[in-house]
Amino acid sequence: MSEGVKKTPYQGKSRCFGEYQCSQCNRKWMSANSWANMGQECTSCKIMVYPHKQRPLEKPDGLDDHLDPNKAHLQHLCEKCKRLGRCCRPRYR
Repeated sequence: MSEGVKKTPYQGKSRCFGEYQCSQCNRKWMSANSWANMGQECTSCKIMVYPHKQRPLEKPDGLDDHLDPNKAHLQHLCEKCKRLGRCCRPRYR
């Protein structure tokens, strides 16, 4: 990605909470694994979707009370994971 291109509302370095909506099928989803200028692939259309809304995670360590840390993160759909070559999600103790 070239410098200065902002694909997401959030431009920080930490993980945040994002809301997504596919422009082709209108499928909506939310993710606590959202990053600046990184998208997630729509499971239906297989196109990259960038979040239209992002906000900080509610707890500094990234583990919100209402989120399930055991829920699988679909790394094959996550642009950040693909770029890192590993899961972008922090390891929980």
